[in-house]
Amino acid sequence: MAEPQQTEQPLLAHLLELRSRLLRMVLGVLVVLLTMLPFANAIYSRFAQPLLAHMPASSSMIAIDVISPFLTPLKLCLVLAIFVAMPWILYQVWAFVAPGLYPREKRLALPLVAASTALFYIGMAFAYYVILPVFFAFLTGTAPQGVAVMTDINHYLDFVLTIFFAFGVCFEVPVATVIMVMAGILTIDQLVAKRPYVIVGAFVIAAVLTPPDVISQTLLAVPMWLLFEIGVFCSRMLERRRRAAAESVAEEDGS
Repeated sequence: MAEPQQTEQPLLAHLLELRSRLLRMVLGVLVVLLTMLPFANAIYSRFAQPLLAHMPASSSMIAIDVISPFLTPLKLCLVLAIFVAMPWILYQVWAFVAPGLYPREKRLALPLVAASTALFYIGMAFAYYVILPVFFAFLTGTAPQGVAVMTDINHYLDFVLTIFFAFGVCFEVPVATVIMVMAGILTIDQLVAKRPYVIVGAFVIAAVLTPPDVISQTLLAVPMWLLFEIGVFCSRMLERRRRAAAESVAEEDGS
């Protein structure tokens, strides 16, 4: 009867540890959310600035649903709280899985997690400060005569959050490239050979996510291509270090 108890105890310990990490994640998000709530309306006004800056002076955003003026800023604060607390959330995930990783896996995983988080933030910032102003300038400028541009605040929030997520994911190209090379899915030579397809794919994705004009499409496609090149460069550097380490180990074994 003692053996089943020994096999169940580690599982119970892992479940308790998982619950503790999840509670810490939720607590971190709640702390950030409670800090933002008093400034919810001001945060939404700042969030809507890329559109408001290009709307006619006689136009304004509207709230179609009765409760939208109250719920929409709260929804934005909740999403932003998750984004702001993401380093804390990822740290809790790392603290949970790190004990089961080998030292080499730890050395690779931690920089990749940090780089992916930073690139996701950079992608959202790029969308807010570069893409959205061009996007809304194009849309408001092409509105038919006699049509007032008055966007619903909830629809605007959903649209911009989708753009943020899309650009954040697109900026993960270097991390995805490094992971594919390190996992042996693709070699560096294969990645270099696929460069023309990557460039074409970048412009296709840019055509889907941006207005149908050359400037906005180029503003997304060129950074995506450059991020791919950065991923290839980092993969080549890691591959050289791995070969050098393997050669040094082989020399030590030979001697």
